[in-house]
Amino acid sequence: MSLPHAILTALLEKPSSGLELTRRFDRSIGYFWSATHQQIYRELGRLEAEGHIRALAPAQPARGQKKSYEVLPAGRAELARWTAAAQDPKPHRDALLLRLRAAAVVGTAGLQADLGRHLELHRRQLAEYEEIERRDFPPGRDTAEDRLRHLVLRAGIDLETFWTQWLTQALAEVAAMPSE
Repeated sequence: MSLPHAILTALLEKPSSGLELTRRFDRSIGYFWSATHQQIYRELGRLEAEGHIRALAPAQPARGQKKSYEVLPAGRAELARWTAAAQDPKPHRDALLLRLRAAAVVGTAGLQADLGRHLELHRRQLAEYEEIERRDFPPGRDTAEDRLRHLVLRAGIDLETFWTQWLTQALAEVAAMPSE
């Protein structure tokens, strides 16, 4: 049930059209909560039907003009309710970890190359997050909103740091194993 809450959050930050929302998901929220464009548009319709958002009247009516949405009081209340509710952590599911476990019984053929590929992907993501941090969170930006957004980004940085360190170790372990 988190996609509607991600959309409500994005719309409270800035009223947007569906297209603008999908672009913002691609650039920010999508780093930690992904959604396809189709899912976003479908959810906008549901949120509007439930009275959580409404389409804004266009400044100048035009045919084919994209609708922009804003959050209504009921949507803000729903987001506040959801934010305050307790939620247990979800179990971590990762196919790479499962593949390592399977390699223990069927062998490691092809595993080293894929571990290297994963390492490179995580290094790139870490560099991107660190660039966002340099650009968007210079010293002195410490409003409550900035601090919370920075915490989310720090979680991403810390996770990517973990993965790059772990994958480096995993590559060394696999490389040290006898060939099959």
